[in-house]
Amino acid sequence: MGSQNVRSSKKQGETCDMRAQVLSLAGLVDYQKEAVVSRTIIDKKTGTVTLFSFDEAQGLSEHTAPFDALVLLLEGEAEITLSGKPFHVKEGEMIIMPANKPHALRATKRFKMVLTMIRS
Repeated sequence: MGSQNVRSSKKQGETCDMRAQVLSLAGLVDYQKEAVVSRTIIDKKTGTVTLFSFDEAQGLSEHTAPFDALVLLLEGEAEITLSGKPFHVKEGEMIIMPANKPHALRATKRFKMVLTMIRS
């Protein structure tokens, strides 16, 4: 199922305060050849917001998370499998991955997404 190599676009020790700014989400994470790239936007005890870019055919193998997670595609197309059922998700569309249910992601076309997880 493609790459498990998830690269962070934030350099060690680098901090970037994005509060009180107008930003283009898709512009905050770049594509890398044959890779999945992530960039954490918010990381709090109560939840996280993370940007991802997936090069074509790259993905994350099946796994679970202890909380519901909302995925919003900013560009491109993905196949998101929830409990064995595939969903085709395109730019501008979203899907909620239920807590404790196996899910996997694969880029049918390269794509960027926002992952929002609320931990309560």
